[in-house]
Amino acid sequence: GRAPKAAALAALGAVAALLAGYLVPVPTAAADTVKVAIVQGNVPNPGMDFLGRPMMVLNNHASATERLAADIRAGRVERPDIVIWPENSSDLDPFSDPLARQRIDEAVKAVGVPTLVGTLVDGPDAQHVQNEGIVWDPVTGPGASYTKQHPVPFGEYVPFRAQLMKVISRLQRVARDFYPGDHNGVMQLGPARIGDVICFEVAYDEIVRDTVDSGARVLVVQTNNATYARTGQPEQQLAMSRLRAVEHGRAVLIAATSGISAVIAPDGSVQQRTEELTPAELSATVPLRDGTTVADEVGAAPEWTLAVGGLLACGAAVLVGRRKKASAGTPAERESLEPVVP
Repeated sequence: GRAPKAAALAALGAVAALLAGYLVPVPTAAADTVKVAIVQGNVPNPGMDFLGRPMMVLNNHASATERLAADIRAGRVERPDIVIWPENSSDLDPFSDPLARQRIDEAVKAVGVPTLVGTLVDGPDAQHVQNEGIVWDPVTGPGASYTKQHPVPFGEYVPFRAQLMKVISRLQRVARDFYPGDHNGVMQLGPARIGDVICFEVAYDEIVRDTVDSGARVLVVQTNNATYARTGQPEQQLAMSRLRAVEHGRAVLIAATSGISAVIAPDGSVQQRTEELTPAELSATVPLRDGTTVADEVGAAPEWTLAVGGLLACGAAVLVGRRKKASAGTPAERESLEPVVP
């Protein structure tokens, strides 16, 4: 009958859709490579109070970087081309706090290579703060920066703050709203043109794709997962990053304060990863790629097409169901239509 045929066709379509992904080429051959070190300094207190006392998180990352520098000088490890620190690796604004600036500068000078630092920067007014990744040069100091474009509601800003603060006292813990950035995270970090995205921005298709379209040769995810330690969130973010690697044919470098930091190859395989809530350092040589993938070329068009197709299919199913029900009628209606036999 029709039902088995329809079921068979649906199953065949699902298998075909799954296998079609293997036919999509990823033409992004590596032209160069870059040696990178990722520093995971850890936090004193996982959870909402992860920062501990001022300077603690910054000291963790600066000290870990200085230990790396000592290993380099002793010949135990090879000097990287670049170093990457996580989101919030400095818990103080280096532009308004001289001690924070000095501590970052000491660590970057010790390792001797350009370092991507994550920090909160005051402004643009007294009610706001900006979540930034800053390129810090061992000679010239802070340079190019990227400000997170998609702050998290209720975590990094409070919608309808004036009204909600009156009834939800816990929102007072978000003292200042994060001010959104107005440009993508493509920056020159030493020899690498990186595409920086911060924390769960990796979940937004357009933010990651925009960096690739603007020339990013390797993707960097700066993140602070300390608030979500020992939950499924760090693993979820790792899975999203693996997807982005395959989607754009780029290596992905995750730097997390408390884990999971990782090195992901362009095919989505995890080359290295850290454990949570432990100081760690990853060293790797990753490809720098220039080519584009089918996903880069077509953008969000397939997603919108599938979404609209799904909605139309649901609407058609409802319509067909109603017509069948109307044509069949209720039992009472069918009985009334039957001929009466005397």
